[in-house]
Amino acid sequence: MKNIAVILAGGSGSRLGGEMPKQFIKIAGKMIIEHTIDVFEKNNNIDEIAVVINPRFTHIVEDLVVKNEYTKVKKILQGGKERYHSSLAAINAYGNDCNLIFHDAVRPLVNNRIIDDCVEALRKYEAIDVAVPTTDTIVRTKESFIDSIPPRPELRNGQTPQCFRREIIKQAYDLALQDPKFQTTDDCGVVFRYMPDTPIYIVRGEVFNMKVTYQEDVYALDKFFQLKSISWNKAISTEAKQQLRDKVMVVFGGSYGIGEDVVTIARDLGAKVYSFSRSQNGIDVSDISNVERALKQVFDEQQRIDYVVDTAGILIKEPIATMEAESIALSLNTNLLGVINVAKSAYQYLKASKGSLLFYTSSSYTRGRMLYSVYSATKAAIVNFVQALSEEWFTHGIRVNCVNPERTHTPMRTRSFGIEPLDTLLDPKDVAVASINTLASSVTGEVIDVKREKK
Repeated sequence: MKNIAVILAGGSGSRLGGEMPKQFIKIAGKMIIEHTIDVFEKNNNIDEIAVVINPRFTHIVEDLVVKNEYTKVKKILQGGKERYHSSLAAINAYGNDCNLIFHDAVRPLVNNRIIDDCVEALRKYEAIDVAVPTTDTIVRTKESFIDSIPPRPELRNGQTPQCFRREIIKQAYDLALQDPKFQTTDDCGVVFRYMPDTPIYIVRGEVFNMKVTYQEDVYALDKFFQLKSISWNKAISTEAKQQLRDKVMVVFGGSYGIGEDVVTIARDLGAKVYSFSRSQNGIDVSDISNVERALKQVFDEQQRIDYVVDTAGILIKEPIATMEAESIALSLNTNLLGVINVAKSAYQYLKASKGSLLFYTSSSYTRGRMLYSVYSATKAAIVNFVQALSEEWFTHGIRVNCVNPERTHTPMRTRSFGIEPLDTLLDPKDVAVASINTLASSVTGEVIDVKREKK
């Protein structure tokens, strides 16, 4: 049985307001619908994707398919006035030799775990819903008064995907369309009402698998994307082993710590690596002329630059009230201006090579930490800079990401915090492996969390 993901994007977005439907709003460098399609495109259990869209916006989806080189999007179908018209468009486009996995285009944070669990459940059940436990008390009303209060443990908030053997959802709609009073807001409701003997199995959803309906949801989704991370593996990826050989890499801050390990691993994989730092060869990232000179030197020797990594950073732990102006300037210039200088100077080279740019943030980007407020502010700025730049440079084929390591055993940390138990700190080699894997991957605009394995 083929697994067909049906992305329901036929809505007009009227409750959100604005001229364009909500699925075309850009968040974290891409349209919401792009993020959604990306998840299903990359999932190994999905064989094909159909997008159901309002006919007025078909051209936008067609452009996205070409731009993103989606290989699984085989059908772009026209939706109708009501939501169920979109479901029917997909049902009528396929035969009974498949499973249909319906998903709202405006739920872009669906993950592989949910999709994989749904596919596995379809091996045993003919209808699947995704839901999370209700945390609020639900009241049934009658004429503005509480009529009853259902027991909360029995209640769930429904999400998508909703998944079916095609023949089952087809039969349910055939029966529903014979009912002159037929109304529905979701596909499981159609099966539940018109085929009551068909059990609907519930797969556990996720709180973050939210649906964008109102403007406030856009703000929340933007924050979720900022906090979202991709998984990493302690082993060098197959892609990295295949892609790094003979590639040209420049590492700023490569003389010690994470940068030094990135240099070592990349060279072991056959890359031509150039390392620059203030202590190593007098290259200061806060001076754009230094950065430009270093990159030009590499390009003149190799005629290309494929990867640029900036691990240069400085941590000054001190209350802002007593922090000297010189220290503030040093922190800002190294941690933030240096990142901007590296990006601006690397642009022409990475555009030519369709290369990758990598920066580093820290856990303090999500919440400022006492005693190193300036450092926290620069790390939050780096995340926003990376997300903006990934969107700005997407059409040029440049990938821009940042790694967010847990507390790591580096000389910079030792200088600020002294000697700490090693089993409480992350090994910088693990951060370097995650960095190499990210450089070789196709992701862009991502924050990659790297954490210690819990014992």
